[in-house]
Amino acid sequence: MTTKEILKQLEEFGNEQTKKIFMRHGAKEPIFGVKVQDLKKIQKIVKKNHELAIELYDTGNSDAMYLATLISEPKKMTKIQLQNWAEKANWYMLSEYPVAWTTAESNFAQELAEEWIKSDKESIASSGWSTLSSLIAIEDDNEISTEKIEDLLKYISKNIHNAQNRVKYTMNSFVISVGTYFKPLLIKSKLTAKTIGKVNVEMGGTSCKVPLAIDYIEKVEKMDRVGKKRKTSFC
Repeated sequence: MTTKEILKQLEEFGNEQTKKIFMRHGAKEPIFGVKVQDLKKIQKIVKKNHELAIELYDTGNSDAMYLATLISEPKKMTKIQLQNWAEKANWYMLSEYPVAWTTAESNFAQELAEEWIKSDKESIASSGWSTLSSLIAIEDDNEISTEKIEDLLKYISKNIHNAQNRVKYTMNSFVISVGTYFKPLLIKSKLTAKTIGKVNVEMGGTSCKVPLAIDYIEKVEKMDRVGKKRKTSFC
């Protein structure tokens, strides 16, 4: 399928009610309002296609941008391309999820994540924290720097409540990810979770809630699933 054909298919899959929901969550035009399960129907046909992914993302259409990440080949992504994707992601469903997932499986995951979390731009910083969360979920423990993660947990403990809105959300998610996937710092993650307590995030008037990190981690612990890695960062 070509970019033009895919855009036509996306328009046909578009749903006005879905679009309204996405817009309430911060989505920007242009967008058709395509459900993820419908995006995956196209993904099954196209499979992986790096060049097409780059073209789709550059259309600026939110549905096409999300689909682009699903058919992307993370190891073929250059640092410049990933930076471009992060900068063009104009709402959190792009920046904190598929863009972060793609980056986490790229050759520049740690490098870019560490750069992004220092950004003054909310969407870039939140994408950085999300990338780190995904990286911890898929990377072997011996590839993870315990010292770096400890430093990040300390930083979150001191700064989370004064951070930008979506940065707070993704910092909280990072603490959960450490407690869920990185067993060497389970105790430290729980202490951090207890320290930060409830994190208040403006969810755009929707019913979405911010998970309480300590409750989430302890639930995973009771299920004896701490440290069980994911095969891929993508959902």
